[in-house]
Amino acid sequence: MPELPEVETIVRGLRPHLVGRRLVRVDQRRAGLRFPFPANFAQRLEGRRVTRIGRRAKYILIYLDDGQVLLCHLGMSGRLTICNGAGCNGTGRNGAGAAPDKHDHVILETDEGRELRFNDARRFGMMDLIAESELDSHPLLAGLGPEPLGNDFNGPELARRLAGKRSPIKAALMDQRVVAGLGNIYVCESLFLAGISPRRKAYTVQGGRAERLVRAVRDVLGRAIDAGGSSLRDYVQASGELGYFQHSWAVYGRAGARCPGCTCDPAATGGIRRMVQSNRSTFYCATRQR
Repeated sequence: MPELPEVETIVRGLRPHLVGRRLVRVDQRRAGLRFPFPANFAQRLEGRRVTRIGRRAKYILIYLDDGQVLLCHLGMSGRLTICNGAGCNGTGRNGAGAAPDKHDHVILETDEGRELRFNDARRFGMMDLIAESELDSHPLLAGLGPEPLGNDFNGPELARRLAGKRSPIKAALMDQRVVAGLGNIYVCESLFLAGISPRRKAYTVQGGRAERLVRAVRDVLGRAIDAGGSSLRDYVQASGELGYFQHSWAVYGRAGARCPGCTCDPAATGGIRRMVQSNRSTFYCATRQR
């Protein structure tokens, strides 16, 4: 599933092509994805102008000139790619107007002739239309924690949210009510950078540990966004290009290898270790993370 850096990369890639453009045609090619599309979905989108594009956690927010917001989630395999006269990257087609891929479930055409295609082979993604004034109370957004790149995410606030939590810190960080948008890859990377064991009880991450972890989260996410995210399986940027942060992972997916800066002998220590927490793979260095 695309995590925060991948979604943020897509948002930044969509802005130059969509903000200020009018949606002149909407091709809704099925009744819904993970959830049914709202009533009169295509008709409500056609003729609307995009005023801005944002992100909340792993959700893409496309603001329209009538006060509505197109809420999108990519699910496990979804892609949002821009098609133009030079090609429709990410779907293998040859330009806007070319026959859609069988998994292109929604196509939005702008007054500039470009197409935004929502391709989702597994159909775990979703799209909804809601009033901007109701965003914070939407069932999928209500109760989300602070954005990890925002000013509200800091050491004291993280410590407050972790206080009393006896779950491992790895599980706590993936709880969207604690902090919004973090997923398995970037939690593993952040805990390594902060030198905190994924097994450590969440309530013990206070004071300097919490400050160190906040800095690590911001650093890892920032570098991942600069690299266009991590491409595993289905993820591509809005341009159709791959992300490259997977080449910079310190621990994720590197079981048995030596972690960056380590002087130990992996043959003796086992190197980077893998364990399963909450049915997800966790990668960590038992020597450097406490």
